[in-house]
Amino acid sequence: MAEFKIGRLDGQPPRIRNVPIAVTPEGFWCCPSQAALQKTAKSPNQQGRTRGGASPAPSKASSVQRAPTISSEKRAQSTPTRSRTNSDEQVCPPADAVAAPDPPKVVPVPAPEKRPKQHKISVGFGQLGTSDLKVVLHGKEGVAVKMIVHKNILAENSTFFADRISRQSPVACIEVPDCEDVEIYVETVGLMYCKDVKQRLIKQNVPRVLRILKVAESLGFRACIMSCLDYLEAVPWVGDEEENVVSSIRQLHDEDHRANPLLRRVTSDVLTNPPNDTLAHIIDLVLKSSEDRGRREMKSLVLKLFKENSNVCSHGSSAADSSCIMTLYSCFQNCLDSLLALSRQASNPEELAGEESSGSSKEQTFRKIALEADNLLWLAEILSDRNAADELTVIWASQAELAELHPKIPVMHRHLVSCVTARLLVAIGKGEALPSKETRRRLLDVWLQPLMDDYRWLQHGCRWFDRAVVEDGIGQAILTLPLEDQQAVLLAWLGRFLKAGDGCPNLQRAFEVWWRRTFVRPYAEQQQQQLGGGSSSSRSGRH
Repeated sequence: MAEFKIGRLDGQPPRIRNVPIAVTPEGFWCCPSQAALQKTAKSPNQQGRTRGGASPAPSKASSVQRAPTISSEKRAQSTPTRSRTNSDEQVCPPADAVAAPDPPKVVPVPAPEKRPKQHKISVGFGQLGTSDLKVVLHGKEGVAVKMIVHKNILAENSTFFADRISRQSPVACIEVPDCEDVEIYVETVGLMYCKDVKQRLIKQNVPRVLRILKVAESLGFRACIMSCLDYLEAVPWVGDEEENVVSSIRQLHDEDHRANPLLRRVTSDVLTNPPNDTLAHIIDLVLKSSEDRGRREMKSLVLKLFKENSNVCSHGSSAADSSCIMTLYSCFQNCLDSLLALSRQASNPEELAGEESSGSSKEQTFRKIALEADNLLWLAEILSDRNAADELTVIWASQAELAELHPKIPVMHRHLVSCVTARLLVAIGKGEALPSKETRRRLLDVWLQPLMDDYRWLQHGCRWFDRAVVEDGIGQAILTLPLEDQQAVLLAWLGRFLKAGDGCPNLQRAFEVWWRRTFVRPYAEQQQQQLGGGSSSSRSGRH
C-alpha cells in the first residue's frame, strides 16, 4: 500500500488515503493510470449520495480507494447565494406601495480562484525503512508522484541522479518538473532495483520498450539502455514499428557501437555488397526460372515493388541508377538474342527434325519462345515505368528479321511478342518514351502488321490485355508522325480494318484527327487568311 493525498481548496490539511500501487503481470511497479487518478475526485452530487446512503462495497477492479468528501467551502458558498436571492425578493415592493427607505445593500462575496486539482501518489522502492531520498515527478494535468528511493542505488545506476546528488549535498528531495511520461519514469526507476533488467523486458512490446529507452537515456541509465538495445535487436518489428525503432535509435547519443547491429537490419554496407549487383542477381534468377508459378508470382511481385518505389532505378538520377538501367538493358538484349535464335530454329524444319532425333521437340522450342517473349515483356514494363524506354524502342524497331520470322510461329506461342510492341506503343502514346520520329515510323512499319495479325488472339487469350489502352496508345503514337506518314499508316490500317473488323485495332479516333488535319484544317486556315486579307484591304481603302 502507498500514501495518496488530495489537496484541499480551502488550504486545510489534505485527507490521507492509502492507495495500492498497480503491479503489471511482468512484475513492474507502475503508478496508476490517468483514469484511475480521476476517479479520486468525485462530483458533489455523487459525494452527497454516498454520504446519505449506505456505503457501497469496494470494487475489486479499481486500484484506487475512493475518498467521498464534500468541501465545506462549496456548502458555505451555496448558502449566501440562497440568502441573497431571498433578500432580493423582499426588497422588490408592489407597484402601488408607499415608498420605503432603501434596504441595506448586500455586497457579493467574490468566489475564490479555481486552482487545478492535484493528484498526488507516493511510491516506495526497496526497503522503505532505509530510504534516504525523495524524488517528486510533476506530470501533466496536475499529477505528482513522490518516489521514496535510496541515494546509493540511484547514484550507482543513473548519471543524472548521481550529478544531482553530488551537487546538492546533503539532499533530501529532488524535483523533476514537466515530466512527459510519469508512468514510464517510475517504471524505469524501479528497474534500477532489478538485478536482470533484460529479463524484465522479455514480456514487453516494442512501443513500450522504446518509451523506456527514451527515459533511460535521459537518466543516463546505461544498463537499461543496453538491455533495451539487446531486446530491440532480437525481436521482430511489425508494421510501423520499424520506422519508430530506427528513428529512436538514430536519436541516441554515445551508443553507436551498440546501435549498429540494429541499423544493420535495415541498412547494409554498400561498398561490400552493391545493391545493383543484388538487383541483377534477382532479375537473373527470375528470368532463368523454369517453374511457371514461381516465376509468374515473382515477376508480379518485383514489378509491383518497382512501381511502388519510383526512386529505384530512376533514369539518369545518379550513377548507381544509370548502372541499374544498364543492367536491365543487358538482360533485355540477352533475352532478345535468345528469342531470335529460337525463332530461327522454329522456322527451320530441317533443324527441328535434327533436334527431335536428339531428344528435343518442337513444343519445347515453342515453349521457350513464349518464355523469352514473356521475359521481354516484363523488362519492357519495368523500363517503361522508369521512363527509360527510349533506347528500348530503338532496339525493338531494328528487329526486322524477328518480325519476318514472326508469322512462321503459331500465334499461341508468339502473341507475347506482339504484347511487347503494344507496350512500347502505349509508352510512346503516354509520353513515357520519347524516341525520334524516324524510330517511331520504323517501329510502326516493322511491328504494326504483326500486331494486327495477333490482335484477335490478344483480346481473347491474354488476360491482362486492355484493348482501350492499347488502341489509344497506337493511335496517339501514329498522330505524333508527320502528316504524310500518318496518312500512309492509317490508310494501311483502314484496308485491314475493313476486312478483319473486330480482329483489328479500332483506330477511328486517330483517323478522325487525321481527317480534320488533312481536309478541314487547310480550308479553315485559307478562309481565315481571306478574311484577314479582306479586312486589311478595307482598312487601306478608308485611309
